[in-house]
Amino acid sequence: MAEYFQRVGPDWHSQWAWDNYEPTILALARQFGLRRICEIGGGRDPLFTKEQAAAAGIEFIVNDIDAGELALTSPGLKTACFDIAGDLSEPDVARGSYDMMVSRMVFEHIDGVEQAWRNINALLAPGGVALTFFPTLWAPVFALNHILPETASRAIVHALFPARREGGGDPKFPALYDWCRGNPALLTPMLNRAGFTDVHIQRFWGHGYFDRMPGLKQLDHAFNALAARTGWNLVTTYAYAVVRKDRG
Repeated sequence: MAEYFQRVGPDWHSQWAWDNYEPTILALARQFGLRRICEIGGGRDPLFTKEQAAAAGIEFIVNDIDAGELALTSPGLKTACFDIAGDLSEPDVARGSYDMMVSRMVFEHIDGVEQAWRNINALLAPGGVALTFFPTLWAPVFALNHILPETASRAIVHALFPARREGGGDPKFPALYDWCRGNPALLTPMLNRAGFTDVHIQRFWGHGYFDRMPGLKQLDHAFNALAARTGWNLVTTYAYAVVRKDRG
């Protein structure tokens, strides 16, 4: 997994992570011959439409724990309702059936992330790949979200991002940040316990929460640029965790 990112050379700023997430999925799918891709927690906002998946030559399945969220997914996509951190007893579970599993801004909401990774290992076919994209502690902006009561955190997010208010297209869910860290030395042993030996953590710094706040925006950017130059894992803001299941 590390070789791919060494070749691509991602930027340190998290904007690269946002701009290149879908292209990274498709590039890995092409590199490893991965066709059947499941998005964890895709719900109402899946990464690809039916048409985009067909154009890319992939079979795309949208997972969510909530059947109501899956009812809002893009028309024509296959869905699978199950809890990625549960006991995998739901009817929609198909062990060893996915070539790739991906998620974007989901793992911070999961209670039991290590179990989720164990389940991903069980759901992947031999040689399958998983790629998750999540915010990390202890970036100050997410540390504040983690420490504040949910009502206060929700009010701040709604003020900064009106689309995330109740009834909008991108609702805010409580964030737990279980295992949401950017330190490879911390995450790799956990992912090894979950059954993966090929592991890569791609770290990012910076965010867009202060873009409409002159002065604070520049100060925060300088802080994150310095953290990136020094490789300060404690204050990464986002990370990709990329693993590949042994071929057996």
